[in-house]
Amino acid sequence: MVRLVILLFLAQVVLCALALISCLSAEKRDVRGLPRSLWVLVIVLLPLAGPIAWFVAGRDAGPARGARPTGTGSARRPVAPDDDPEFLRSVAERGRRQDEELFNRWEEDLRRREKDLRRREDEQDRPEV
Repeated sequence: MVRLVILLFLAQVVLCALALISCLSAEKRDVRGLPRSLWVLVIVLLPLAGPIAWFVAGRDAGPARGARPTGTGSARRPVAPDDDPEFLRSVAERGRRQDEELFNRWEEDLRRREKDLRRREDEQDRPEV
């Protein structure tokens, strides 16, 4: 029985700590209902109800993680570049252009070498006068 009480107490402390961290790290626009300072008092003074109230009513669920509002209604812009389709397209296009340029340089170099080789063969095939 004592172990259960200790376990529940530790769970309550962890929940309180998580709620405090969440409350203190939330942006001002994501805090609902009460000012942040009152939420901290509620979380600390109401052992189990405070953290639960914070998670249920105090913080805004808001946009999905990894996206932020752009101010144009419901349109959201990805936060990370590798989540942005336009950025990924530009990277692919740049890579394709670089590959084409490299291929063109290789072809030009090959043509130049073949031309030099033919010229040398022609010079060797001519009889010296």
